[in-house]
Amino acid sequence: MHKSLAMRHGFKGIVAGLMMLAAPVAAHHGWSWAEGDQVRLDGLIEDVSMNPPHPSLRVRAADGTVWFVELGNPGRTARSGFDGDTASIGDAVTVIGNRDRDPAEAHMKAVRIVIDGRNYDMYPERIQAD
Repeated sequence: MHKSLAMRHGFKGIVAGLMMLAAPVAAHHGWSWAEGDQVRLDGLIEDVSMNPPHPSLRVRAADGTVWFVELGNPGRTARSGFDGDTASIGDAVTVIGNRDRDPAEAHMKAVRIVIDGRNYDMYPERIQAD
């Protein structure tokens, strides 16, 4: 019979295992995973999620690529004026932000999103050009 993880490794083993599971999530907090230069993404919203740790959008670009766009943390997103009723599936959106350093990833962190001509600034202090 196999002993449970707790019996084989004790509490420290469980904590270490949970930390390993959390590592991919923690890796995307902050900005070190993103390029320094900002890019512009124009597309149509396919999904809006207001779930923590970061509200997000899925945006289909003209070339068909679906981008995962992280917004600010829930507090920053709310302060920008963006909430769950701001955007709907099918809305045109412009995202200004920093894309993933891995060019194979269609993933970016928004500093500003624009919907119907209105700016929602998630990180106004990070906007490089206006």
